[in-house]
Amino acid sequence: MNKVWILLLLTGGTLWGQTSYTLNKAIEYATTNHLKLKNGELDITKAEELKKEYRAIGLPQVNMTGSFNNFLNLPVQVVSAKFFNPMAGDDELVSFRAGTNFSGNGTLQVSQLIFNGSYFIGVEAAKQMIDLQKTLLVQTQEEVVFNVMNAYHLAAVSKENKRFSDSMVVVTEQLVKKQKNFFDLGMITQEDVDQVNYALLSAKNVAMSAQIQLDNSIALLKMAMFYPLDQPLEVEEGVETLLARATLSQSGNIGNNLNLKLLNQQVDLDELNIKNKKFAFYPTLSGYFQQAYNAYRNDFDFFGKKPWFSQTNWGLQLNVPIFSSGQRYAQLQQTKIQLMKDENMVKITENALKMQEIQAQNNLNGAKQKMDLQKENIRLAGVIYNNAVLKEQIGKGNSIDATQKYNQLMIAQAQYVGSLVEVFQAKLNLDKLYNQILK
Repeated sequence: MNKVWILLLLTGGTLWGQTSYTLNKAIEYATTNHLKLKNGELDITKAEELKKEYRAIGLPQVNMTGSFNNFLNLPVQVVSAKFFNPMAGDDELVSFRAGTNFSGNGTLQVSQLIFNGSYFIGVEAAKQMIDLQKTLLVQTQEEVVFNVMNAYHLAAVSKENKRFSDSMVVVTEQLVKKQKNFFDLGMITQEDVDQVNYALLSAKNVAMSAQIQLDNSIALLKMAMFYPLDQPLEVEEGVETLLARATLSQSGNIGNNLNLKLLNQQVDLDELNIKNKKFAFYPTLSGYFQQAYNAYRNDFDFFGKKPWFSQTNWGLQLNVPIFSSGQRYAQLQQTKIQLMKDENMVKITENALKMQEIQAQNNLNGAKQKMDLQKENIRLAGVIYNNAVLKEQIGKGNSIDATQKYNQLMIAQAQYVGSLVEVFQAKLNLDKLYNQILK
């Protein structure tokens, strides 16, 4: 038993308290816990229940009703007096109260829809609504994964930038110590020392900004993952790993775009709606069977052995639409107009997606070229800065020149960080356009 507890404690960081996530694990966490996806699944379940509701309309319906009446005043009936006395005058009337003080009724009715064109269209539309909700769920999944990947990339870039900034603080602190020794020996001036101290303060300021940027990107990642905001979280994979895993290819088909798929599904629903409006011109037929029992009492003794009188009947009901003053025709025309609008929207969206495809491909090409240039630029800036520091240390340079080279290196780093973000975002936008985020 103790061995089991020791094993659980040793593995607790991965079972319950995991704080370090790879990109795939972060996506897995989000797709498992995000409430947007749970709502999407509930929408599918709701659509399935709606389909059951429509289907039930065409199945037998059974209803039972009951009634009880207590006449405080029995209704008065009036007939000619000649009904009782042929010798009575023509204007003589006889009044009397007819009926019993109490009456009861129980009725069982079974009804069945035999033909209604709108019913079959409704069932088919309910099926397509389920497919529509499934597509919407995929779109929500794509949105969640897109946000997680985007936030994870930002966090990885921020972590890399923080590591670089911290390393520059360490290098500058070492330079400050050496400069102080040179100053104590009278080899450099106070201005040289102040210049290096200024560079150290700048490095610390950059490191502090990098830490804030990292904290904000981690908070954004937590939000995207639906991860507890008050719990620690770290990104496990670095920039180089993410770049190596990312396929920066540009192959894809805008026909797979989810927005376009949703519009085509809406066109299908419009066509079903037109059929439904056309069926409004057709007759509907239904049948019923009814069994009723009635009882009449002067005393409240319905549960005694006195008789209940039964009544049984069945029938058909045919409803034939003849004239609606153009209402049904106007409704049909409206659905046809809506279909034309949605078909036009499909074409508009296709053109917009083609333009977005061109822009996304150009952005990705430009971002990759900028990243390669900035990567080489930061390498050269690092070499130049290191040479300036070495020259300054051996007396062949000065602290002002080293500080200038340091500023140059920091600018190159900032530009490189920006190019990394552009590459990741450009690739994500292109994948989303091609519906490849979830692949």
